[in-house]
Amino acid sequence: MEYKVNEVSAPGRDKVELLGETFEEGKPEGEGLGDWRQKLATREDRIRYLQTGERYWYSDDWYGSEKRKNPA
Repeated sequence: MEYKVNEVSAPGRDKVELLGETFEEGKPEGEGLGDWRQKLATREDRIRYLQTGERYWYSDDWYGSEKRKNPA
């Protein structure tokens, strides 16, 4: 796949190369795409996936991207 590269001017510099579109057009093919159960091979992988998700949403002992270390 060839990527489109554009030359643009940047602040403090003359010209820089900027990577253009990197996606392939079309729709994904296959049955069960987007089903997380299909992507995880073992039972342990599935349990770890669920525990990580619950930790992200329900835990108070760590600081995710939406939580502040020091409350406002």
